[in-house]
Amino acid sequence: MGAGRWHKAGGALLRVAAVWAVSTLTMLALAGILPDFQLQSDDGDTVTKTAFTAAWGAGAFGLLSALVWPVLVRALLVVPALVLGALVFFLNGSLLIVALRLIPDGRGTADPETAVAVAAVMSAVASATSTALAVRDDDAYRRRLSRLADRRRKRGPGFAADGPDGPPGTVFLQLDGVGHDVLTKAAAQGLMPTVAGWLADPGGHRLTPWRTDWSSQTGASQLALLHGSNHDVPAFRWYEKETGTVMVSSRPASALELQRRAVARTQDGGLLTLDGASRGNLFSGGAEQLALVLSMTGRRGKGRRSRSGYFAYFSDPANAVRTALSFVAEVGREIGQSTRSRLRKETPRIKRGGLYPFIRAFATVVERDVVVAAVIGDIFAGRTAVYADLVAYDEVAHHSGPYSRDADRVLARLDRSLALIVKITEHAPRPYRIVLLSDHGQSVGETFAGRYGLTLKDLVRAGCGLPVPRRAQRTRSASEARDALRIALHRPLQEKEAEPAALAASDPVVLASGNLGLVSFPGIEGRASREEVDRRHPALLSTLANHPGIGFLLVRSEEHGSVVLGAGGAEVPVAELRDDEGPLAGFGPGAADAVRRTDTFPHVADLMVNSMYDPATGEVHAFEEQIGSHGGLGGPQSRPFLLWPRGMTDPLDALAAEAAGPGAAEPGAARAPVVGPRAEVSLGEAPRPLVPHAVPVGAEAVHRVLRRWLREPAGPQVPLLTEGMGGLPYADRPLPGARSGAGRPVADAALPEPGTEAARAPRD
Repeated sequence: MGAGRWHKAGGALLRVAAVWAVSTLTMLALAGILPDFQLQSDDGDTVTKTAFTAAWGAGAFGLLSALVWPVLVRALLVVPALVLGALVFFLNGSLLIVALRLIPDGRGTADPETAVAVAAVMSAVASATSTALAVRDDDAYRRRLSRLADRRRKRGPGFAADGPDGPPGTVFLQLDGVGHDVLTKAAAQGLMPTVAGWLADPGGHRLTPWRTDWSSQTGASQLALLHGSNHDVPAFRWYEKETGTVMVSSRPASALELQRRAVARTQDGGLLTLDGASRGNLFSGGAEQLALVLSMTGRRGKGRRSRSGYFAYFSDPANAVRTALSFVAEVGREIGQSTRSRLRKETPRIKRGGLYPFIRAFATVVERDVVVAAVIGDIFAGRTAVYADLVAYDEVAHHSGPYSRDADRVLARLDRSLALIVKITEHAPRPYRIVLLSDHGQSVGETFAGRYGLTLKDLVRAGCGLPVPRRAQRTRSASEARDALRIALHRPLQEKEAEPAALAASDPVVLASGNLGLVSFPGIEGRASREEVDRRHPALLSTLANHPGIGFLLVRSEEHGSVVLGAGGAEVPVAELRDDEGPLAGFGPGAADAVRRTDTFPHVADLMVNSMYDPATGEVHAFEEQIGSHGGLGGPQSRPFLLWPRGMTDPLDALAAEAAGPGAAEPGAARAPVVGPRAEVSLGEAPRPLVPHAVPVGAEAVHRVLRRWLREPAGPQVPLLTEGMGGLPYADRPLPGARSGAGRPVADAALPEPGTEAARAPRD
């Protein structure tokens, strides 16, 4: 034991010496290249004296970086994240100036601008050298990367069997907006070699699509994936008459309220309540470990400060410098790509100026780097369940198109991040299974305003006989990245699309969610009926239903119940809707069921308007400024994917088992049927004919699959009362199949105090 400890200590000292030597040589080289960086006295020094000065300066800088930098970053955690990123160079340069002043006889000098450049280069070189040396030693490599983990974390009972023979952990990586067809194409073309390797390996992964609800967007899908219910989430944003507010899925207050409603409906804390971590998501999933979780950004308390993920990453100055440089490069890349698109007159095309280059760089660089680093820390901490969202592709595809070269390059970089995580699992303290999934896809097409010269709001106002602006006004786009950037900058979030309090009683509230539009009439109490709308605005419904850019609309009728209206006077009661005929023909299997389900929501809009969809071209018309859009029905946007390791239960088998067990009848359990042919893909295998199997339908069904996968390695484990929801107490419903007494949920029984060992222990 003693010899092993001395061996590790000796290896650590050798690595420190090697990094010091490389840093010294780097400082000497920079002193020879940069005229304003000096390591000699004015009269000159011997080579030995100069080398000693460089070694002293490199050692002092390294020591300050190790000791002072983390303290500075923690002290500046209250500073907006991007401001902190901008301060990286200044802080690093300041540390170098201090280090030079510690050199005896004042031989080290540098101008402030030069000090910034020297510090950046030295931090990058030291980090690269340290990593290269550590990779040769698995233990050292693990220690270096596990600094990102919370060392004070208390391991739950599920992690008691430590080591390679213990139960595996599971990492769920969500590639936001990547559709099933986009993933298979990227793998086949070599853009995503990691994914392609999984699919080509007979013992690798299996791939299947699943189908979203009518609201094919992150707010609805991820809420159900993590919390088991997206009931009453009709779109990305919607108007609630009883409070006069606009709910927006990417706003912290709305996200927290949606999370609270889901927990109240399911009586379940979420997918990640048992030793879980939530990274870069809209919702927490009940996890104790949070980083960049939108619903928790305003919460405080131990383990609840979601922005602390920035500290975990930026506490390493090399990380900070690398991300800052990549951020600047990404801004330049976007400006170049948008300029090329404009010069080539590519269509469809939207404006990509203003703040968008910075929003894109935040999504594709800062958020990606912080989330990936947090996942690496979770793996080395041995956490049981990790769910992380990478939003880079979704943000770029909105503006460049889901099949554009810009989006392809983002997919390639995401695959490299995936490959890094896979490599890290080889050094983890327990085996890990990596599940790749998406929350929706994207459909392509020119915007509604670009094609027809007016926005949906303009069309609604014209149908109501209200004044319409001469020039079509831009409709604000739904963007999780934009709102996350505003939060990182500590800027207030405002909903400019509708300010109901300032509207006249006759003015409608018109909101957009991709190619799904929502029209509400604040002056009509409750859900407006078709008859009431016709009395107030006789031309509105026919104007909308017969417009070539609109596929169909949903409205409640006093006589026939809810009906779907289409062109040419088509009118079909919701109960009689069919996928293969009428207004929904061409929108794909399951469209009728999706509309029927949304019609039952308490906050369904007075008018739900879905854009046209051309099955031949896959084109839709977004009511926002997006050429790649999602949010409604029509095309690939409703067809995300699920990619899981072989050996885990097939999703359809998992759903069948859940339906047959006691959990099928529990409150809040998803009951969506599974319909449509399965299109399972495995690259490298001979094409197989489609069999009359089904695909999971609805994010609630996928949640049940994910939950079952988490239970499989170690059997049912039931988290009980915990301090979830950022301080809002709740009792977790037992997992399907675990009951207490005569069918009474365990959550109704006496519960131990949260945070105690008794609360963490599994129950029979």
